[in-house]
Amino acid sequence: MKEKFSKLASVFKKYGFFGFVKKLYAYIVANYFDKVSFAVLFCPRKYRKELDRILSGDYERVVLWRSSFGYHVPLFQRPQHIANNLSKNGCLVFYEVTTMTDRVKTLAKQAEGLYLFNFNNVLLRRMLEKKLAEIECPKYVQLYSTDWKLSVQNIKDYMAAGYGFLYEYIDHLSPELAGTSTLPQNIIDKYEFAMQTPEVFVVYSAKALGEDVFEHRGTQNSVLATNGVDAAFFKALDPDFAFDEDFLKAKNSGKITVGYYGALASWFDYELIRKLDATDRYTVILLGIKYDDSFDQSGIGDLKNVFFLGPRDYSVLKNYAAAIDILTIPFVLNDITRATSPLKLFEYMALSKPIVTSDMDECRKYESVLIAHSHDEFLQKLEEAYQKRGDAEYLALLEKEARENDWSEKTRAILQMIREHE
Repeated sequence: MKEKFSKLASVFKKYGFFGFVKKLYAYIVANYFDKVSFAVLFCPRKYRKELDRILSGDYERVVLWRSSFGYHVPLFQRPQHIANNLSKNGCLVFYEVTTMTDRVKTLAKQAEGLYLFNFNNVLLRRMLEKKLAEIECPKYVQLYSTDWKLSVQNIKDYMAAGYGFLYEYIDHLSPELAGTSTLPQNIIDKYEFAMQTPEVFVVYSAKALGEDVFEHRGTQNSVLATNGVDAAFFKALDPDFAFDEDFLKAKNSGKITVGYYGALASWFDYELIRKLDATDRYTVILLGIKYDDSFDQSGIGDLKNVFFLGPRDYSVLKNYAAAIDILTIPFVLNDITRATSPLKLFEYMALSKPIVTSDMDECRKYESVLIAHSHDEFLQKLEEAYQKRGDAEYLALLEKEARENDWSEKTRAILQMIREHE
């Protein structure tokens, strides 16, 4: 309960009073009122027939994505990409929705082999579980290491019913990422269970996380699958896209534009941005959300050459990023950033934009990334990146590394691991 109050306080800071009330209302509806569905209660036959139809399809395995990470959130991220690609590769996926973003009271087809499913709907969930108990194909429950919802006992119950457990270890576990004052015990418990149970399939997204896995349980039943990119999507820009006035004001400043999109949090290097501003050579464009109060405390929003423009929906974000000269990841180095595979890194590659980052472990792997070991070197790398904008060899390298890190490749690695045990 203490952790929930801490999370509520974090949401209030992030979204303000009206945003907080809206999210609190949605949370109450999703977690209490949606548990009882009159549609399923009074028309059970309709939903049994629909599940029978879905389960009679052609697939090799069933995957239940059981983390509360909505499908239709503004920023499309790893869960949706992995689910999409699993459904394209022989898997029938039931993706847990949150009614805060998805507005799915029962279930809805998202794509061939991919269904958005309201697991909070108790009657419908039990109906699905009963139907799945009757089929013979391999079944898995999959969730993020940062998941709050399912308990270890829930996972044990799934495993006792014949499900494999896919544990996606995707970040250094910390209160900062959880948005709480202390790390929720539920998250700790599932991490310890995964590290102590060889039968659990562990997907780790960064080398540092893999080293932690190996230290606890060796290399068995584990695989590296970093974040990736839907390269085709990011390359398909809208030539007639109409930018908003705030962006155009920043873009047309007459200076070199340096961009970043994503969370503005305690691991963002605000002091580095101050130094960029002081040169008066760059316009810094920040697209994203204030994950905590670090941005406001930093004061960089008041700087002459810094434009914080808020978030842009995933469907149009690529158009904004493609209009910026240089794309960056200016993070401080700590336990969080050393274990982070930045999803935006691969999206930058697919956009064929010069990339400059801090000296993060997961960024050093790629030839196309210009790594800065200090603030002064970051400024030097920006100059180098600006000269590479039309360099054919460099652009070809970006294309190659984007293609190698497509989400289809990440999903293939996960499937290869579990197929060996089927």
